[in-house]
Amino acid sequence: MDVPLNQPLPDPHEQTRLDRGRFLRALLLSAGFITVLWWIKLVETWLGVSFSALGIFPKAATGLVGILTAPLLHGSVGHLINNTLPLLVLGTLMLSIYPRAALRSILLVWLGSGLVVWIIGRLSYHLGASGLSHGLMFFLFIAGALRRDRPAIAAAMIAFFLYGGMLLTILPGEPEVSWEAHMGGAFFGALAAVLFFRLDPAPAGKRYSWEDDEHEADALEEALAAEERGMYEPPPPEGVPVLWVRPEASTGHGSGADVIPFPPRRPASPDPPAQ
Repeated sequence: MDVPLNQPLPDPHEQTRLDRGRFLRALLLSAGFITVLWWIKLVETWLGVSFSALGIFPKAATGLVGILTAPLLHGSVGHLINNTLPLLVLGTLMLSIYPRAALRSILLVWLGSGLVVWIIGRLSYHLGASGLSHGLMFFLFIAGALRRDRPAIAAAMIAFFLYGGMLLTILPGEPEVSWEAHMGGAFFGALAAVLFFRLDPAPAGKRYSWEDDEHEADALEEALAAEERGMYEPPPPEGVPVLWVRPEASTGHGSGADVIPFPPRRPASPDPPAQ
């Protein structure tokens, strides 16, 4: 990314410190959310109860509550383990690269994926944060393709390399897996990327001395070309000096001062008769 010449370059050490702090905050927020999920599962196990009734039950008015609570609940410890690492990695990437768009995008994915499950889901309780993890992966991939700077592309490549298999889990597969939540999360994650990726502008890139030399050489070349055009190209008509101006006709009555009289042509005399 080119830095405007009239703006000071960011201090590399200060920028590194800010980036490190933003990454640490993103990591702590993601870890905190996962800790909440584990505490809920531990309380459920310790009390010997099941919170499955708080999941999404499609096409039922009581199941609408699950749109808010389903991502916080998991059917088993194994289910939660499968979602822990994707949420940690993808959440950290999103919160560190797109801090302004993160909250709006997560909210849209959370509610949107739950609504999709409630509309088209099978008649069963749907639990888990896998719809949210799919939304994060699709957001990072689409936003990286749209923003196209080094941090965004790196985040998109990491997300796709680690969890590109989510492209296959948005279709019907295993009966125990809520592919409806996966598909809803993927759709609204891509939509959030299109809507909100501009909230986080690309960071200013490092500028090298040879780039300044190139700018100076381009400016000198343009100046020489303009001077050469002015030397060899004819000036416009309005720039040509006037060499002669036709005098205006006299308005005086009967005055012939501006008219040069010419005598009438005499008729030619006939040739003398031949003798």
